[in-house]
Amino acid sequence: MLHPAPLVDCHAHLDLEQFQPDREQVIERARAAGLVAMICPALSADSSEAAIRLAAQHAQIFAAVGIQPNHCAEAAAGDWDRVVELANCARVVAIGETGLDRHWDFTPLPVQQDYFDRHLRLAQERDLPVIIHCREAEAELMAMLREAVARRPLCGVLHAFSGSQAMAEECLELGLHISFAGAVSYSNKKFQPLQSVAKSIPDHRLLIETDSPYLVPEPLRGKHSRNEPAWIVHTASRLAELRGKDLSDLADRTTANARRLFRIQ
Repeated sequence: MLHPAPLVDCHAHLDLEQFQPDREQVIERARAAGLVAMICPALSADSSEAAIRLAAQHAQIFAAVGIQPNHCAEAAAGDWDRVVELANCARVVAIGETGLDRHWDFTPLPVQQDYFDRHLRLAQERDLPVIIHCREAEAELMAMLREAVARRPLCGVLHAFSGSQAMAEECLELGLHISFAGAVSYSNKKFQPLQSVAKSIPDHRLLIETDSPYLVPEPLRGKHSRNEPAWIVHTASRLAELRGKDLSDLADRTTANARRLFRIQ
């Protein structure tokens, strides 16, 4: 078993039903594994409220509010206004998750773009970081990020990064952080380009996450259908190995980065 390290899981959907049977035990295992903070991003207005409730109940949990791109088509009248209001709540440290997704066909792209623009503007207005999802929509997403940054400075993170080296470099130029999840630990050859990107990110812009309950890291991949924050130590260990760092060094750096970006103690 890997030794506990002071880590921050920058993306864990702890409000989802997959954690309903044993959520408290999952949170306790995270503490035991060295997690000092977990960011719970929202998928919808209801999810935003649930994330805020969890953050109110647990000192290690902080909330983000927003409507995830694949859920935008389901948004009811008034849901966006709810998100805007919820952004005022205590322990809300980010806007999101938001972004663009052309892999799934749940929400038409123009609707996703409309909501992504709303999230970017809200983050800029409130001076909060934005948590960005991108899947098979690199060109469209980067165009919107360029437009947003031309309007006003933007801070945030590309979560569970899966893009190209060129995308990562431009995101860094725009002032964003890059976060890696379990996929960076996978041994399949198709993930080697992602591992190359992971080696190249400057220390001060690097973050890690689980994207729980998704993206189970190796060596647990294939043995478990649900990921959880405690297992971030496996992703962190592999990322440290790729970058030629000690796990403790990588934990210290990514934790400091997360504390600075999300302004958490």
